[in-house]
Amino acid sequence: MPRALRRQDFFANRAEPDLREALDLVALATVCDVMQLRGVNRAFVAQGLKIMAKRARPGIAALLDVAGINGKLNAMSCGFGLGPRINAGGRIAQADLGLRLLLEEDPVEARILAQKLDGVNRERQAVEAGVLEAAEFSAAEQLAAGHAVILVTGPYHPGVVGIVAGRLREKFNRPACVGGVAGDLIKGSGRSTPGLDLGATVIAARQSGILHTGGGHAMAAGFGVAPAQLAAFHEFLNTRLAAAREAPPCADLIIDASVSVAGANLDLVAGLERLAPFGPGNDEPLLVIPACQIVRTDRLGASGNTLRAFAQGPDGGRLKTILFRAGESKLAQAIENRNLGPLHLAGHLRAESWQGRESVSFFVADAARG
Repeated sequence: MPRALRRQDFFANRAEPDLREALDLVALATVCDVMQLRGVNRAFVAQGLKIMAKRARPGIAALLDVAGINGKLNAMSCGFGLGPRINAGGRIAQADLGLRLLLEEDPVEARILAQKLDGVNRERQAVEAGVLEAAEFSAAEQLAAGHAVILVTGPYHPGVVGIVAGRLREKFNRPACVGGVAGDLIKGSGRSTPGLDLGATVIAARQSGILHTGGGHAMAAGFGVAPAQLAAFHEFLNTRLAAAREAPPCADLIIDASVSVAGANLDLVAGLERLAPFGPGNDEPLLVIPACQIVRTDRLGASGNTLRAFAQGPDGGRLKTILFRAGESKLAQAIENRNLGPLHLAGHLRAESWQGRESVSFFVADAARG
């Protein structure tokens, strides 16, 4: 585009923008839209994070502060810190809040908008938690009844159905669709598992007259269905995606390497970070720390939904581990149960910064008895 404008002498009497300064927005959009981090996308995100670290855009600087992101920026900063807060406005409040924040040039106004989005995001989390609890119960009943695909509907807020579908897919390792009532239709979103094309199935259901609206791609889809057609839609999903019944109750973990507690240090983290930014197409290395003995556990946060534990290896070293969305999950119970003996922990090794000091933490993805 700039090249074409130059040919037309568009910049003859005006300053030409430095598009490199917009790479922070490119990085944010690329990560939050779950794009493959390969090739040019990987380069854009890597350079965009450097621009973001300059904190020259008041809206992003304010949101980084509100989100408590003060260490080295990475793709997770965008995907888990900035993105959910920017998107929260469109999910349950005002859709333009995120755009206004990114365009705001006044640091004071940017701070106000960032705090508002942070509050909206907390509301979104509460709404999501309520929907998820009911949806998990219904999903378990459906799988026990022999359904291949999860299809859960109810008086759910439309802004969280996609997030909840993703959570169900993660928990049960099955394609999951979640819908909320919107007027005369049930409108929803679905997430699939590798090898099962949910988008093509939803499009086929629309073409056959079962759905009012529907589309998507292999891993995600959206749909609108009349209540009278809900059972037919579920049967259509079960038939077209019947192979889902053969899936194990949880997805297989592909371990990249094993490391001891003593070896899980900042030097190793620095080496791993050379492979970043991580995301689809460039997954963060999944490590296993074998035969750990849990010597202490704490619940963090107002809801106690984050579990912190200290693992001790056979070599005597200690390592802080973190489990998010712990709740009453079997994984959390296993970590907190000292009677189980040593555990093999699978997860991601990352550096954390606190008051200017860096330390290593292991973010747990799964565990097995040693």
